[in-house]
Amino acid sequence: MLAIIWHSRTGASEAMAQAIAAGAGDAGRLIPAGEVTAQDLLSASGYVFVCPENLGALSGAMKEMFDRCYYPLLGQVEGRAYASAIAAGSDGQGAQSQLDRIVTGWRLRRVAEPLIVNFAAQTPEAIAARKMLPGEGRRACLEMGEGMAEGVRLGIF
Repeated sequence: MLAIIWHSRTGASEAMAQAIAAGAGDAGRLIPAGEVTAQDLLSASGYVFVCPENLGALSGAMKEMFDRCYYPLLGQVEGRAYASAIAAGSDGQGAQSQLDRIVTGWRLRRVAEPLIVNFAAQTPEAIAARKMLPGEGRRACLEMGEGMAEGVRLGIF
């Protein structure tokens, strides 16, 4: 099973997570970051972490999920596959870098290039507005879900 863990405020990363889940089909399981348990992560063969970049970092809810689950999983998930998808207003690199540093402690194995969808929201109004996933972003998310699910199904990951 592929755990697709997501957090969203404006709908951007939620739409990304839903597209990844659509690509993964029955191999994927969408889990809101606030509801994730260590057992959810232990029962998964791979992970896709999907969240917005807020103020150059992971969203608070995604960071809290890692804070809550980090030590209970330490030493138990080494080598499992992961990928990430970031909804960004500009470059998304801060959130991506922070996520990679956190999962280094779990010894997860990145199996897909980071996906950053830039929504180019730069004004307070644009940042707070409800977001729609553009066609190219949706296609990239579907492909990520398909690839991750296939890797899990075939036992490659």
